[in-house]
Amino acid sequence: MSVSWAESYVGQLRALAGDRTLMFVGARAVLHDSAGRVLLIRRSDNGHWSMPAGAMELGESIADCAVREVREETGLRALRVTAFALYTGPDRTHTNMYGHTYQIFTTAFRVDEWDGDLLRVTDETTDAGWFHPDGFPAPLSASVPETLADLAVFQQTNRLLLK
Repeated sequence: MSVSWAESYVGQLRALAGDRTLMFVGARAVLHDSAGRVLLIRRSDNGHWSMPAGAMELGESIADCAVREVREETGLRALRVTAFALYTGPDRTHTNMYGHTYQIFTTAFRVDEWDGDLLRVTDETTDAGWFHPDGFPAPLSASVPETLADLAVFQQTNRLLLK
């Protein structure tokens, strides 16, 4: 069940903190189909193509966050996930289009098993689809190539990446 921005943990915290930089804990999910294509969603807030991702809510684990975001943004059910990278640190501090600044702590997950039918439009997306890495749509979120490169390293080394 999707909650509004104002009802979300980050939305409530932002209302209390005003313009202060906040820590933002979130998850990103990489899904591949049987043809090796990557699932990308077009975000309704900024129009960029990205992987399903979002903020963790109180009372859930980071893995549960990844599973929930996949469901909310694609209609698919992530059945099994593996964490492969942690993105943290001051270089991950960003100001969004609303003027809100966050130091982002993101855990990237590979979705190892999923089912369901892809919804191309949801409350949070204006489109979704499966794309070959050499044919990604634009504008593409900068997190997509970095995350895919890090997944490739993880799959070769079987070591969690810390960035």
